[in-house]
Amino acid sequence: MKRVFLALLLAAAPTAWAQKVGQPAPDFSAPDLQGKAVKLSDYKGKYVVLEWTNPECPYVRRHYNSGNMPSLQKEFGAKDVVWLTVNSTNQSSGEFKTPQEMAKWMAEKGASPKATLIDKDSQVGKLYDARTTPHMYVIDPQGRLIYAGAIDDKRWATESGTKSANNHVRAALGEAMTGKPVSVAATSPYGCTVKF
Repeated sequence: MKRVFLALLLAAAPTAWAQKVGQPAPDFSAPDLQGKAVKLSDYKGKYVVLEWTNPECPYVRRHYNSGNMPSLQKEFGAKDVVWLTVNSTNQSSGEFKTPQEMAKWMAEKGASPKATLIDKDSQVGKLYDARTTPHMYVIDPQGRLIYAGAIDDKRWATESGTKSANNHVRAALGEAMTGKPVSVAATSPYGCTVKF
């Protein structure tokens, strides 16, 4: 019975996320690593990527240690895409990172998002129904969500195998930025649960 329930839950998951695609992305404000408030609406008119992260998560570490996440941040930052990395680990969790700890880790990994946000009360994570780290969202210049889900199609890859994965974020941005519809707009995210 448990297996049947889990299978139904997993089968329904992409539909739940797909319902958000095409809708306006909810606005939010959260502090960056220097304590400055960052609002999503400040970037209307640009493509925005939201990346949920947690340095304690092995999946996140794989994408950073392989260079996958930092290279994506650099690639699309150079194309004027605003990349916001969000840590929604609640401040009551043992995995919570202070802004200083987060800044140190991001620097060690060669990360270069536009900003790293500390969502210590998990409000932004809950607003977006972020389930995993990583969990990725792409927003178009009109403020609509055009992709939600996993970073790529290789849930169980090694660090070296990550480089050969089909990257959903790169594909969504590549299609949207050349005027094409996003062919894969929603996938089931994978990774560690967000520690609300």
